[in-house]
Amino acid sequence: MTRYIAHIVFETDTPLKVGSNASDFLQDAPVQKDWNDLPMILGTSIAGVLRKEFDESEANSIFGKGDGSRVIFSNALLLDEKDEVNEKLLLEKRPFLKIFENLPIREHTVITDKGVSDNKFDEEVVYKGTKFKFSIEVLDDADIFDKILEVLNQTHLRFGGGSTKGFGKFKIVEITTQKFTQDDYHNYSSSLNHKLSKKEDLKTIPSQEYVTYTLRIKPDDFFMFGSGFGDSDADATPVYEQVVDYEKGGLSDREILIPASSVKGAISHRTAFHYNKLKGNTIENANGVKVVAEIFGEAKNSKKDIDGAKGKVIFSDCFKEDKKDIKTFDHVSIDRFTGGAINGALFQEKTIAQKDEWVIEILLEKEDLKDALTAFEKSLDDICSGMLPLGGMSTKGHGVFSGKWSKV
Repeated sequence: MTRYIAHIVFETDTPLKVGSNASDFLQDAPVQKDWNDLPMILGTSIAGVLRKEFDESEANSIFGKGDGSRVIFSNALLLDEKDEVNEKLLLEKRPFLKIFENLPIREHTVITDKGVSDNKFDEEVVYKGTKFKFSIEVLDDADIFDKILEVLNQTHLRFGGGSTKGFGKFKIVEITTQKFTQDDYHNYSSSLNHKLSKKEDLKTIPSQEYVTYTLRIKPDDFFMFGSGFGDSDADATPVYEQVVDYEKGGLSDREILIPASSVKGAISHRTAFHYNKLKGNTIENANGVKVVAEIFGEAKNSKKDIDGAKGKVIFSDCFKEDKKDIKTFDHVSIDRFTGGAINGALFQEKTIAQKDEWVIEILLEKEDLKDALTAFEKSLDDICSGMLPLGGMSTKGHGVFSGKWSKV
């Protein structure tokens, strides 16, 4: 037998969410962890992501259907500051590995089939910038081996869950390969730290299945995507997150975060508005107001025979260096009955004041969406013209952006 083996190193471009189907006292959905309590991705998860990129007959031939797979995947394990995988049990973690003991927590809201919020939940994610390494092994077929490596370089591919909420974007950092005959295979070690002989050229393959929308916008004044927490200076603060810096051997300074889920929520509601306006749907008529399920999917509701569907649009989280350019506003709580100020009920909010350009990437499946697509693009127009604010406190004038969008 001839065996084709590749070691793939990838770096997360956005935080990664690979659920462990468990919960604990600190969060509702922790990520998968290995024997050293470090983040990992199961090989079956990687195989599932890649399988979906092939048509049914080819996928069954490569990955099997009732019979064995022709490809062997290892788990994707965390790389340390030495670019090595820790495959043995660690009695004590080094400082770099200890940063993964406290991972970022994202808060979300459950959306019903009507497109409105219901319950809240939080989930653990892996830092942006984290590197993982895994291997693939193909028996006797160089064509299959090359096809899988090519698929890994496609820009729309995401690992883990929550891809429509901004998670799971990655870039390939290194691919090394080696061909083994039956005679020399016994010299191969299954360790991911084993060095393979050939270093492959890296390439980026634009997806043929998605249209890429690029939003380039700048804030007119102040904006704030709320963290849900306060600090010593204000009761409401923007959301920040740190990223892994392998050159520094630790975490970077905090960075400003625009969560993809927040941008998605704003565009989803405005798309529904334009769609219903185009269709003449109102609460009073027989059609009723509709959520644009063709693009954003819909929640399952067995009572109404709604099966639910995943959205066809992928958003990505955005990060930018924090230049400490902030503005704190003082407010007075208003008595809802009298309309006057409540004595002593002061509160403060901290906003981002730096006016850098933000580039937001959105991938939308290539389909004939007709009015739904028109409504979606009108929503992008609204953001670029300042008619659709983003983030929190928009009723106080925050979150107004201007710019332009393009698609390829």
